Amino acid sequence: MTKVDIALDLKQFDKHSKEYEIISDVLATRATAYELAAEERNIDALERIVQALRVMRDFPDFDNREFRTLLAALIFDLAEIHFVLKDYKQSEKELETLFKVMESLLKEDPDRFGRYHILAMELSTRILRSRKKALELLVKQQINTGQLYEKVNSGVVAATDKLVDSLRKTGQLLGAAGDYKAALKFFAEAIKFSKKRTGRVTRKEVTMTIEMAEIMMRIKQMRPRAKRLLEAVLPHAIALETIELEENILALLEILNNDSTREPRWRTFMHRLNLASRKGKANQNSVEDGKNEAENKL
Repeated sequence: MTKVDIALDLKQFDKHSKEYEIISDVLATRATAYELAAEERNIDALERIVQALRVMRDFPDFDNREFRTLLAALIFDLAEIHFVLKDYKQSEKELETLFKVMESLLKEDPDRFGRYHILAMELSTRILRSRKKALELLVKQQINTGQLYEKVNSGVVAATDKLVDSLRKTGQLLGAAGDYKAALKFFAEAIKFSKKRTGRVTRKEVTMTIEMAEIMMRIKQMRPRAKRLLEAVLPHAIALETIELEENILALLEILNNDSTREPRWRTFMHRLNLASRKGKANQNSVEDGKNEAENKL
């Protein structure tokens, strides 16, 4: 995860003001997210960035430049984490939002905000390259999976483990390419064959179930089902004493319990941001029109 350093002008805010309190809270949460990402606890890092964005909704003035600067950094963080988690489709969506937020900032101060734009463009290139690579690997993987199916059906028991791994890999590649529903089918098959092979729930089944739930979370209508699936697998993670998997489950449940995109306040928040962006653009155009009119008179 690429760390985007930001320099905020906090002198304009009283240290006892709501604005200062919110920005301080967000910066602390963001720092924690980077620490978690450095430990490769990316799902936990994702949960922290989502938490920071929820805090930002309470900022009194969406037109404030430092607010918009911090918001741009958080959206970039979100895009980076989803890229690391190989959810390239979601990462692209967040970059689109980032470019919208940054549009007015770039016009106001290109020297200060040009770097953000370059980093965002670089991430866009990485996403396109990675998605293309995922699609190329997917073709080869599906051929391999078909051959393994034949071996399993022929009674070659040793091929079952390889088939499970191949089905899971195919699901991961489909998820990375943005074909979420197809990915779920492969994960379901992988879990089915794996349970049949072992006769019990092992760390492998728990891990694949978490990955499946994470894919479900990318489909709005399936988020309630993802929550039920995570709640069902949590006792198994606890029984297996797999702390890392338990933490991943709890972090995903926290995101689902505070599902920002489904809250009216979040929709209002994004709507107000778009209005502020359009207003800033309109003001800029008005200034430019006035300047051009003055020049024509001269």
